[in-house]
Amino acid sequence: MSVSSRHHFRFHAPHAHLASVFGDDWFGVRAESFARFFGTPVFLVAQTAVVAIWIAVNAVGLTRFDVYPFILLNLAFSLQAAYAAPLILLAQTRQADRDKALADADAQHREALAQASLERQEFATQQSAQLLELLDRNTKLTQITQELSQRIERLTDEIHRKVVAAS
Repeated sequence: MSVSSRHHFRFHAPHAHLASVFGDDWFGVRAESFARFFGTPVFLVAQTAVVAIWIAVNAVGLTRFDVYPFILLNLAFSLQAAYAAPLILLAQTRQADRDKALADADAQHREALAQASLERQEFATQQSAQLLELLDRNTKLTQITQELSQRIERLTDEIHRKVVAAS
């Protein structure tokens, strides 16, 4: 990991100790991946194909293990729903935990950016004030230099007149 990416994730570090309510054990991870699979097109197409084949095989009479009204198929759907609902809730809870930790880290990052921006503004204001003060001092020094140059010129003229008058 490069220095810049470690620097980027510094706001996430305080949340590294947070574990999901269900932990990061193999069950939680597998349950979450299984629950995520329930919402994929692959699962929906495969389940539709299995149900269509199940009904067709039993309706045509190739086998008679689950005749109309397909009570065994109904039981399979009930069993699937009984496990799917808690697994989906588990996945949502784990995702909500991650989202909250990331949102907290992002909020801290925004606060740090705002603080840094305020500090930069204060520094710029101080620099501007110092610059104005230096410009003012420079102007005063230029005026003093001009006044001294004029006095030197007057004194030089006066000395010149006295030397010319004495000779």
